[in-house]
Amino acid sequence: MTAENYAAEAEILKLARVLDVEPGRLGYLARVDADDLRAFREQVTDALFDANAAALQRMALAARVVPVGVLAKIAEKVFGPLLCARIAGLVDVSRGVDVAKRLHPRFLAEVAAELDPRRASAIISRIPLDTVLAVAAELARKEDWITLGRFVGHLPDPTVRRALEEIGDPGLLRVAFVLDDKRRIDHVVGLLPAHRLGRLITAAAADEDLWTPALDLLAHLGEARRATLKPLLGGLPAGLRERAQATIK
Repeated sequence: MTAENYAAEAEILKLARVLDVEPGRLGYLARVDADDLRAFREQVTDALFDANAAALQRMALAARVVPVGVLAKIAEKVFGPLLCARIAGLVDVSRGVDVAKRLHPRFLAEVAAELDPRRASAIISRIPLDTVLAVAAELARKEDWITLGRFVGHLPDPTVRRALEEIGDPGLLRVAFVLDDKRRIDHVVGLLPAHRLGRLITAAAADEDLWTPALDLLAHLGEARRATLKPLLGGLPAGLRERAQATIK
């Protein structure tokens, strides 16, 4: 399997999430260019978020006059995560941050799973660190790697570094696999403690389901980081070792 196949597989996983179907139902898209799949996914997302735009805009305007504490309670008890996600990109940034700080991390994690981070990037980047860490821990507990992968590009590096501490090595491989911008993988890996990159490869060796995410990670690392991993490849299972060596040769 080539890097292009890995990218298409990751895009299918994310598209299946948007369409609320099992990824296996989209297997026929495996040979479609990954960039085309991503563009289609974003078109579908835009169509979903732009539906009933006028009504959502009116709700966002009304939210300006409701006290923040009351609005947070209404969000959790009345709106629910889906509607909150639709409105998030329409409210004032400072108000959106104030509301988010008052929401329970479990509810915020549900909102995050429904959110298009492109539309609320300004809010996401300003949410306090402790809130982000609590939400990251909740998403990791739920094994919602797709949502975690979608938010990495919208958080400042110090926050990403701390959030990655909430995710185990197998989970981190899965997050990297569905990262929206694969060009950031080498940069994100650079935020990890030096020893952890080797641990990621060791984690893949223990679980064949992690081979594809691990190989995809290797394919997107810079030459310097690949070089540090070469001494570790000899201890991998034969099938993984051969494919890893071919990836970083």
